Amino acid sequence: LSVLLQVGFFPSECVELINDKVPQSVTNSVPKPVSKKHGKLITFLRTFMKSRPTKQKLKQRGILKERVFGCDLGEHLLNSGHDVPQVLKSCTEFIEKHGIVDGIYRLSGIASNIQKLRHEFDSEQIPDLTKDIYIQDIHCVGSLCKLYFRELPNPLLTYQLYEKFSDAVSAATDEERLVKIHDVIQQLPPPHYR
Repeated sequence: LSVLLQVGFFPSECVELINDKVPQSVTNSVPKPVSKKHGKLITFLRTFMKSRPTKQKLKQRGILKERVFGCDLGEHLLNSGHDVPQVLKSCTEFIEKHGIVDGIYRLSGIASNIQKLRHEFDSEQIPDLTKDIYIQDIHCVGSLCKLYFRELPNPLLTYQLYEKFSDAVSAATDEERLVKIHDVIQQLPPPHYR
């Protein structure tokens, strides 16, 4: 405090004012010993904190749900045990079977259908995409894929490789561009590469 006063952060007159306002009872008080009741509570809380179930146990019991959207790709795959996120697997299989139409990834689906699908995947369920509601609005499945990629904290092509991808795309000829892009793709982390 004396150093701060010398440097000028706290004018000395302010400190005097604060000292005047602090009640005498506070400045002279001695910490009270912990009562038996509070001592027992503290012991209980310590025991409770030490005996907390692990994240894995909470998941097994269905208490803890892992997020799908907005979760780091590597972390999500580690937690789920999949090679590729289930949401992408389900959606791409559906699109390959039913979605060969103009603008499958360009046109947007109905917002309420997209949110329904998102909620189901976030609840660790695999929705039935063959329901009429989705067959009649196949664009909602394409929109869900785009939403998943958009919400990744680190993009699919990663912030770390952004400059290299940018340089690769700017190559002079198609052949050079292809070689450079292929080279950068090989540098992606395994979850992103898959």
